Amino acid sequence: MKLTIERSALLKSLGHVQNVVERRNTIPILSNVKMAGMDGVLSLNATDMDLDIAESVAAEIAVAGETTAPAHTLYDIVRKLPEGSQVELETSEDNSLTLRAGRSRFTLSCLPTADFPVMAGGELPQEFRLSAGELRALIDRTKFAISTEETRYYLNGIYLHVAEREGVDVLRAVATDGHRLASVEVPLPEGASGMPGVILPRKTVTELRKLIDEIGDDVTIALSETKIRFSFDDAVMSSKLIDGTFPDYARVIPSDNDKILDVQCKPFAEAVDRVSAISTEKSRAVKLAVGGNNLVLSANSPDNGSASEEIEVAYAAEAIEIGFNSRYLLDITQQIEGDTAQFVMSDSASPTIVREVGDTSALYVLMPMRV
Repeated sequence: MKLTIERSALLKSLGHVQNVVERRNTIPILSNVKMAGMDGVLSLNATDMDLDIAESVAAEIAVAGETTAPAHTLYDIVRKLPEGSQVELETSEDNSLTLRAGRSRFTLSCLPTADFPVMAGGELPQEFRLSAGELRALIDRTKFAISTEETRYYLNGIYLHVAEREGVDVLRAVATDGHRLASVEVPLPEGASGMPGVILPRKTVTELRKLIDEIGDDVTIALSETKIRFSFDDAVMSSKLIDGTFPDYARVIPSDNDKILDVQCKPFAEAVDRVSAISTEKSRAVKLAVGGNNLVLSANSPDNGSASEEIEVAYAAEAIEIGFNSRYLLDITQQIEGDTAQFVMSDSASPTIVREVGDTSALYVLMPMRV
C-alpha cells in the first residue's frame, strides 16, 4: 500500500476511530487500526469487540493495499505533524508502515490484517433516520443520569424505545442511576414503529456523541435486539447492546405531586452553585425552603460553616423544606434551555419532578436528601 493524504483529513478520521481502542489490551491486534487504501479512498477501522467504528477519507492511492498499525501511536504522530503537511504512508514486505511528512520519517511495526477481528454480523431488521439535532438532544439531555455502578449493569446506558404520550407514539430516551432520572423524547421517525427497546452502552453513547459533533449529518439507525448500527455519510459505528432489562421507570415518576415552584433557571443555578461551595464534598446537600414567593437556599457543614441565599420565585402552595444533592440539581438545570424551570413537589421525602416550562419533550425526576 502506498498513498498520500492531507494531514488534517487523516487526523480527523483517525481521531474518531482510535477513541474506540482501549489503552491496555491483552490482545495485541485490538490495539491496532486497520487501514485499507483503494480507489481513491483510505478506509480506517478500529474495534474493541463490543464497539466498532469504520470511516472513509479521500486519499491519493498510488498502490492499493491494507495493513494494521498501532492506533494511538499513529494518531499521536499525525497530531504532532505541522498543519497543512502532506502525509505519505507506505507498507513494506517486512510488515512495517513508513510514514513520511516533510523531513519527518517514522516506521511502525504492523500486524497482519488477517488477524483483525470482524464484529459478528447478523440481521438488523429495524431501520429509520434521525436528524443529527434530534439524536444530539436525546443523548445530551439524558447521558448525565447514566449510572456508573457496575453491579446494576442494565443502568449503565441509555434506554431507547418507543413510548406513548397522550395517545401519540414517540421515540424516548431514558437514563437513571437511582437518584435521578432523565426522560427525553422526539417524534417517532418513520420505520421505528415496533422496534425493540434497547440499552445503548455508555461508551457507545460517548463515541456517538463525538461523531455527531464532527460529522453532523442525518443518521441512519439500524438495530436488532442485540446490536445497533449508526451510519453517517463517511462513518459507520456498530455496537453490541446491553443484555439486560431496563426497569419500569414509569413507576418512579410521581403523578400526584401538587406543589408547583417556578424559578428563573439561570439565577437559581448560580445560587445553588454558590451555596453548595460550603457543603461537604461527600453529601453536596443543599436545602430549599420555599414559602410565598421567596426561596431560601442554604447549606451547612461542620467543617466549613454555613451559607444561605434568597431568590424570588413563583409559588402558591403551602411552605415546604426539601433537600437535594447540589450536583444533581445543577446537572438537571443545565439541560433546561428556556428561562424557567418548574419543580413539582409533594413533600420532603418524595421524588420531585423537574421540567422546563413550555417544553413537554423532557422530564426529570430527582430524589430528595435528608438535610
